[in-house]
Amino acid sequence: MSNTPDPILTVILAAGLGTRMKSRKPKVLHELCGRPMLGYVLDAARQVGARRPLVVYSPATEEVMARFADQADFALQEEPRGTADAVRAALAANPQHAGEVLVLSGDVPLVQPDVLSELIDLRRARNAAIALVAVHAAQPEGLGRVVRGDGGQVLRIVEQKDATPDELRIEEINAGVYAFDGAWLRSRVGSVKPSAVTGEFYLPVLVALAREDRRAVVSLVVEDDGTLAGINDRVQLAQAEADLRLAINERHMLAGVTMVDPSRTYVDSTVELAPDVELEPDVVLRGMTRIGEGTRIGAGSQIIDSVIGRDCVVWASVLESSEVEDEVQIGPFSHLRPKSSIGRKAKLGNFAEVKASRLEPGVQQHHFSYIGDAELGERTNVGAGTITCNYDGVRKHKTKIGKGVFIGSDTMLVAPVELGDGARTGAGSVVTRSVPAGMLALGVPARLRKPRPPAEPATPDGPADTGAEPPTR
Repeated sequence: MSNTPDPILTVILAAGLGTRMKSRKPKVLHELCGRPMLGYVLDAARQVGARRPLVVYSPATEEVMARFADQADFALQEEPRGTADAVRAALAANPQHAGEVLVLSGDVPLVQPDVLSELIDLRRARNAAIALVAVHAAQPEGLGRVVRGDGGQVLRIVEQKDATPDELRIEEINAGVYAFDGAWLRSRVGSVKPSAVTGEFYLPVLVALAREDRRAVVSLVVEDDGTLAGINDRVQLAQAEADLRLAINERHMLAGVTMVDPSRTYVDSTVELAPDVELEPDVVLRGMTRIGEGTRIGAGSQIIDSVIGRDCVVWASVLESSEVEDEVQIGPFSHLRPKSSIGRKAKLGNFAEVKASRLEPGVQQHHFSYIGDAELGERTNVGAGTITCNYDGVRKHKTKIGKGVFIGSDTMLVAPVELGDGARTGAGSVVTRSVPAGMLALGVPARLRKPRPPAEPATPDGPADTGAEPPTR
C-alpha cells in the first residue's frame, strides 16, 4: 500500500442544530435562493479538493446526511462538544491520512473558492501547521478574537465567552476557516482541553499548541465583504439571501438578461436564463427552471421547475414542473400544474388551468377553463368554461381530443372520453361518450349529429334556403 498522502480532506462542520434559528430544521438546511446553505459550502469545497467533502453531523442533524448523501461523506459527532471534538470525529471516521485538512463551517454559505485556494497556498508556502482566515470586523460581537504578538504573529484565538475585557476590544476576528498540516493535526487534536467556561473543545486552541511545537501559524487577512459571515438567526439568513440574490441577478444581467427592477426580481441559484430574456418586477423563478431566448416573463409570475422555450410571453401566471415550447402566450392568471406540456404557438388566457396534459401546437384555451389528464390535438379551440371531468371520486381518467376540434363554451367532458378530429360540441353540452371525427355533440347528455353545412351568402331577395334545421339553443 502506498504511503503517499491523499488529496486535501475538506471537513465541513454541520453538527449544530442552531437554536437561534428557532426551528426544528437543522440550521445548515435553511435555504438561500432555493438551496440549503450547506450546498454552497459543498460547492466551494469541491472546487479546491479532489475528494468528497466530509460533513460532521450529530443526532440532532441526521437530516443533513439524508439530504446530501450523494454529495459528501459523513462523520457522526455523538454529542455537540465543540469544534475540536467535531474535527476529531471527522479524522476518526477517515482512516486515510490526508496530507492537508481544510476545515469549513456549514453555516458560512458565501465562502469563496479563491479564498480557500489562497489559504491553502499560504500554508504550503510557509510549511505552517495552521493557516487561518482573519477579518477586521466592524461588529466583532460574539466572534473569536485574533490575539497577535508585537511582531504581528498570531499568538492565540480567544472565544468571546473566554475573553478578557482587553481582548474583547480587539476587532480582528477568526473567520472559522482553517488549513492544517494533516499529520500534525492528527497528532495534536486530541490534546485540546475543554474550555473552563463552557466545557467545549475549541478548534482555535490548536493555535497555542502549534506555537508550543514551534510550528508556524499564519493568517490570511481578507476584507469584511460579508462572504465569510456565519448565519445564526433568521435576520442574518435574510441578509445573506439578499447579498446572494444581488450577485445572481448581476450575473444574469451581465450575460444579457433584462431585469426591469433587480431589487424585486427573485431568481434561484439553479435557474438558467438565455440572452434577451426579460423579467418584469415581482417575478419569482424557482428550482431547475430554464427560460429560452427572447421570452418575456411579466410582472407577478411564479415559475417553478419548468422549461420555457424561445419568444414566449408569460404574464401574471403560475407554472409548476411543466414544459412550454416556443412562441407560446400564457396569462394573465393562468396556472400550469405539474406535468403539463404546451405546444408551439399555443395560447392560454385568463384563468386557464392545465394539469398533467399535453396541448399540441396552436391550441387556444383563452379563459375560465380546466384541462386535466388530457391530450389536445393541434389547432383545437377550448371555449370559455370548458371542464374535463377527470376524477370520479376514486380514479383519474383521460380525455383525448383530436386536431381542429371546436369545444363550445361551458362544455363538460366526462372522462374517459375521446373527440375525433374536427369534432364540435355545442355550448353547455355534457359529453359522456366519445364523439367521432367531424361529428357534433349537443345537449345534456350530449347527443350526436352531423353538423350543418355552412350557410350560403344571403341574396337580394332574402337569406338563402339551406334546408337545414333551425339552430338548437
